Amino acid sequence: MNNHAKKPAHPKRRRQKLPRGWDEARVRKVIAHYERQTEEEAVAEDEAAYKADQQTVMIVPTKLVPAIRELIARR
Repeated sequence: MNNHAKKPAHPKRRRQKLPRGWDEARVRKVIAHYERQTEEEAVAEDEAAYKADQQTVMIVPTKLVPAIRELIARR
């Protein structure tokens, strides 16, 4: 007889932590927005983001991302 406990068929899912001010409804609303968005609307949104005042888009090495996030979080 095997004394090892069987693993459940569907392990309990861990509840994902959301940013402050977010809840499941808000997440679903954002997902729905992007699922309904046409390719043209997505391109227009991206182009507008690149032209936004007070923001900068940069390409950085992936390994630097954690350090950059930490610097931003301190600000």
